[in-house]
This record gives sequence, C-alpha cells and structure tokens, in this order.
Amino acid sequence: MKVDIAKHWKSFALIFIFHAAVQAFGAWCTFTSVSDWYPSLNRPEWRPPNWVFGPVWTLLYIMMAVAVWRVWARRSQRPVQFALGAYGVQLLLNSLWSVCFFYCRSVSVGLIDIALLWIAIGVTLAAFWRVDRTASLLLAPYWAWVSFASALNFAIWRLN
Repeated sequence: MKVDIAKHWKSFALIFIFHAAVQAFGAWCTFTSVSDWYPSLNRPEWRPPNWVFGPVWTLLYIMMAVAVWRVWARRSQRPVQFALGAYGVQLLLNSLWSVCFFYCRSVSVGLIDIALLWIAIGVTLAAFWRVDRTASLLLAPYWAWVSFASALNFAIWRLN
C-alpha cells in the first residue's frame, strides 16, 4: 500500500513539529550540564566530539518522524495500534534519557533508561516491519546510534 503524501501532509507536518519539540526538549536538558558537569566526568577516548551529537540526532529525528508518519498513515491496518504504542514508549524513554543523564546528572539512571530504550526500539522496529518495511528500515540507524550511545553511557558509568 502506497502512502498518499498529498492526503496526509498535514499529519506529517504535525508529527514533524512534535518531533522537533521532543528534540528541543532533549537539547535543553543536555545544555543544562554539557558545559560544566559532563566535562568533569571521566569519558572514554573513543567518544565523538560534542558537536557530532546535534547533527546526528537531527537526522535521526527526521527519519523517526517519517517512519512513524508512514505507520500512522496506515492506521486502518490491524497491527498499527501496537506499533504506534511501542513507538510512543520508546519516544518517552528517549526523552527521559536526557532528563536522567544530563538534567538529573545521573549516569546510572541514564544507563537503566537507555537499556530499556534499546529494547523498546527493537520492539518498535519489529512492529513497524509488520506494517511498513520502509518505516522499519528508517528506524534502523536510530537503533544503531542508540546502541553506540548505550556503550558510551556504560563506559562513562564504569569510569566514574
């Protein structure tokens, strides 16, 4: 089933704006600690420079918005409700990670959250696959990046 872009452009605009707001919230939580607390932590040498995170997350959020929009556009199909529910859970966990790690300055709670997030993304990816394989594939780089971020969070936890 092909998604009719012209028919669903308003929903895409709303989904895109919502994702931009979620990203902005995460960025705000991050900026509360990135200049003072985060540099004081022992961090692995293999971590990327701070400037990499913004562009990567921006691209991932765009891909996430397109993916969930493609699934939402097929909301008349039976497995869509579960897929959208799973997506909502992972998006909540995604937002909570910035709160836990940066705003609350808790590496350990951030590690617990990102582990749950990684699982939730996997469930979402599988649920999206049943509805729209392109949407599922759009989430694959996000899962890969969260895998890397999980390893980084674990390394920071271990070093501190």
